Amino acid sequence: MKMQLKKIAIFTVFLFMCAGVAFAQEPNAGDIAWVSVSSALVMLMTPALGFFYAGLVRKKNLVSTIVQCLAIFAAVSIIWVLIGYTLVFGQSIGGFIGNLSKFGLYGIGQKINAEYASSIPELLFFFFQLKFAAITPALIIGAFAERIKFKSLLIFISLWTVIIYAPIAHAVWNTHGWLRAIGAVDFAGGTVVHVAAGLSALAAAFVIGRRKGHGDGAEFKPNNIPFVILGAALLWFGWFGFNAGSALAANGLAVNALVVTNLSAAAAAMSWMAVDWIMKGKPSAVGLAIGAVCGLVAITPASGYVGAGASIAIGLVAGILSNLIANWRTTRTKLDDSLDVFACHGVSGIWGALATGIFATVAVNPLGVNGLLYGNPGQLLYQAIAVAVVGVYAFAGSYLILKAMGRFTRIRVTPEEEEHGLDRSQHGEEAYS
Repeated sequence: MKMQLKKIAIFTVFLFMCAGVAFAQEPNAGDIAWVSVSSALVMLMTPALGFFYAGLVRKKNLVSTIVQCLAIFAAVSIIWVLIGYTLVFGQSIGGFIGNLSKFGLYGIGQKINAEYASSIPELLFFFFQLKFAAITPALIIGAFAERIKFKSLLIFISLWTVIIYAPIAHAVWNTHGWLRAIGAVDFAGGTVVHVAAGLSALAAAFVIGRRKGHGDGAEFKPNNIPFVILGAALLWFGWFGFNAGSALAANGLAVNALVVTNLSAAAAAMSWMAVDWIMKGKPSAVGLAIGAVCGLVAITPASGYVGAGASIAIGLVAGILSNLIANWRTTRTKLDDSLDVFACHGVSGIWGALATGIFATVAVNPLGVNGLLYGNPGQLLYQAIAVAVVGVYAFAGSYLILKAMGRFTRIRVTPEEEEHGLDRSQHGEEAYS
């Protein structure tokens, strides 16, 4: 009798274990649908960025600016398949970089990798992360808009994705990454995407130098303000996938990210416009659009950790701070960060990462962290360490890559090509005939 009961007990445990494994590995159709749509929304952000930037440059560089964004998306898509994904999410080597176990998507398919997402296939997780890897280097082009050779751009972006982006993303997002291990959090890419891109842009502006006529009275006005507004609006729309999709499930956390993303963008749009109104006498349409983007940047790392009130505060500060830095750069320095990538993405990204350490609360995300205002001042320190490490690495690494490239190939177009515009000199096409 005892033997029979023992066999029944063992068999029952076995059935429960099998059921548990089956449950854990069963994809959720709703989650798959949401992350798939979010991936498409994030992809939309790349052409949206192209239109946003293209409206800000002069008309002779409009086509080249858009095509740079699309070319970067295509190039990084291939790089991410071959080596990028495995360097970020492969088995960690000391917390600094992944091994080549997933080279060329080896072993990646319909199975779930519960280490990162418990209800969607790893292939979809790969696809979602690809969109982040693709848009991050595209942000940088605003710093050297109107003056870089197309071939040099592709070389730089390819190197940057492997040497700069991959180690940063691994350190923050890999489950064994060293910055993640010390306690730094980044829900959707404040440090990985925006701090990295903003500081890399600053380095690129130093290396490549100013545009012809910059600082000598030449005018560099936006050629198409409706493009700027259209680009910003599409970025705002796509950012819902960027942030809410990072929940990797159709759940309450995704809903929270949707709400706070919208509120932060709205707050920053209004605060940037208010500063323009006070300092320049008129509310700027371009300023409103840029301010919204700053708010989106700032809420990105915090979107899965903060509530509505905190998101408004984060957005208000981002709009004011980025506006003041952009005006300081324009009036007090000779640095030609053409489209103020550092002021918008770098500064707002830094503020957003630090603000996460201030406003984060487990009341929003039980699996998250508490910040300074909720009894955990150490979280602000962890965020500051991540910002400092990522910022220094991105700036120094980008500076060295461009300097090394300059020894083997010409990075900048000739003065004649710059005068004619990159549309004609690099692509033989024009936006307006």
